[in-house]
Amino acid sequence: MENIVAISAALGAVVGLILALTGAGGAILAVPLLLFVLHLSVAAAAPIALLAVGLSAAVGALLGLRAGIVRYRAALLMAVSGTVFSPIGLWFAHRLPNGPLTLLFAAVLAFVAWRMFTQAAANQPQQPAATPPAAAGLAAQPCQLDNRSGRFVWTASCTRALALSGVGAGFLSGLLGVGGGFVIVPALKRATNAPLHTIVATSLAVITLVSASGVVSTAMAGRMNWQVGVPFAAGAMLAMLGGRLVASRLSGARLQQGFAVVAGLIAIGMLAKVAMAA
Repeated sequence: MENIVAISAALGAVVGLILALTGAGGAILAVPLLLFVLHLSVAAAAPIALLAVGLSAAVGALLGLRAGIVRYRAALLMAVSGTVFSPIGLWFAHRLPNGPLTLLFAAVLAFVAWRMFTQAAANQPQQPAATPPAAAGLAAQPCQLDNRSGRFVWTASCTRALALSGVGAGFLSGLLGVGGGFVIVPALKRATNAPLHTIVATSLAVITLVSASGVVSTAMAGRMNWQVGVPFAAGAMLAMLGGRLVASRLSGARLQQGFAVVAGLIAIGMLAKVAMAA
């Protein structure tokens, strides 16, 4: 038992450190690590990953609330939508064979790796930035911030856009044990004119609430492996807090590209594992 606790804590520390250094995305490596090292199925690893993701996101969400940059009404709407569909994802996760579920996770991981690599490359100052077409971009966004209050002006199209993004994040969090930030952040960028720091903080609040619903659902069903989950989450939290101390000294774009390469290789490894088991 001591061996499992130590290994779980070490794996969690790897996830927490990557999360701190890259700023996002590191948590999606939780499930593959549990698959390869502890030989858990995707369905068994997903709630453990959710536990670590939720606790890590809660730290960032609380900091955002203190700074007043979380749009909590939007976060609550998205979280409620996600909470409804998270148990549906969990239901599918425990009924789908491990092979197809692993293939699906590998596809999602490959997509996240590709997008993070291209975004990191685009953020490097290689050429002068073009003038953004502000008027056209704002007109297409259903959720607009009120200049005086700093809050969203609620319309039917805004409510629909936020609710649908919450549905996607909630379903994937239950199905694959991912926080859903790779769904929420792009959705908020498309649907709102909020600044990036507000989008990230609001996304963390949604991830915290949706992950909590998945963890509670799994615990109530008696499917949470606490022996692995508790040390894994504790290791992730401690490593994330420690990693933040050195993250500012390192190149964010290069770190994200490095993470993207590692994630892509892990996705290939998951595909190979399924092929060998077939």
